[in-house]
Amino acid sequence: MNRISVPAPAEAFEEQFTASMREHLAGVDGLLGARLLRPQQEGGAYVAVMDFVSRDAFTAWMRSPSFRAAHQSSSPDMASEVESFETVVAVGA
Repeated sequence: MNRISVPAPAEAFEEQFTASMREHLAGVDGLLGARLLRPQQEGGAYVAVMDFVSRDAFTAWMRSPSFRAAHQSSSPDMASEVESFETVVAVGA
């Protein structure tokens, strides 16, 4: 999970992030899915959630050219914090 503090305008960030996800995540080995969550509170951080089949798959992606390409265009005034979690229980599809 990546918490991202976004400077205005948020619409431009959403468009850029969406395009980057579509370009750089297609075909990533072990990736089950990825989502960008919009904050419901004014000034809240966006959250990018990525689900992988394993920790090894996630680590391999972080070392990949795809990861570097996806993150090279990050705005210098955009702050982010990466957190890692392990699934304890999952319900539904």
